[in-house]
Amino acid sequence: MKKLLIIGIGAGNPDYVTMQAVKALNEVDVFFFLDKGEAKEDLVNLRTTVCERFIKDRSYRIVEVASPVRDAGTPDYKSGVRSWHGEKAEIFGRLIEREMQDGEVGAILVWGDPSLYDSTIRVIQQIIAEGQIAFDYEVIPGITSVQALAARHKIALNAIGEPVHITTGRKLLDGLPQGIDTAVVMLDNGSGLRALADQDVDIYWGAYLGTPDEVLVSGKLANCVDEIERVRAEERARKGWIMDTYLLRRTPIDRR
Repeated sequence: MKKLLIIGIGAGNPDYVTMQAVKALNEVDVFFFLDKGEAKEDLVNLRTTVCERFIKDRSYRIVEVASPVRDAGTPDYKSGVRSWHGEKAEIFGRLIEREMQDGEVGAILVWGDPSLYDSTIRVIQQIIAEGQIAFDYEVIPGITSVQALAARHKIALNAIGEPVHITTGRKLLDGLPQGIDTAVVMLDNGSGLRALADQDVDIYWGAYLGTPDEVLVSGKLANCVDEIERVRAEERARKGWIMDTYLLRRTPIDRR
């Protein structure tokens, strides 16, 4: 039977690749890369670098196809995402069927970890649920941008005995849930940055974490929001894309 590996390769730095991921990489016959266009060629280049650095004494091939683009104009966000996932399922299903022989191992390399704000697992489960192609799959975890952010800022994610809320910039517009003072924010197009700027909130922000282009900013949100917005705009203009994550904390960490 064919087997597919969904491998988390960490948040931008090849050094974040785990030993489990290295072992998995060396089992792969064919890698499937989704090309998101020239502006995001860094994302493909990292995947290529990971393969070249960690795969030893084994031949493999790379199949690269254009990635579908989510229709951001769809009024119903979740409906638009489901449609986008359906397009991905069609592409990956076709690749698994046509590019893999029985007994071969294929792989999809996921930035960060497949469990956190990534669609790959759901897409593969959709293909299996449709029942047209027989294959097995396995998930290998990776270092997330959340872990990288905390490490680079030298902070603990949680205050003592307190929870951490992981959300998106879109959800941050509604404020933080009651009883939550610490939130990690991902997938923010910029609109969420000012949602709590009028409150006494600390921010720990990072973009391109783990890469040579990494940028870090920290301090009171009200004092940092203008700088972060400026940096986001400059970096997006320079690279054509930006991948950033940040932590907001309404109360200081108990350092006892």
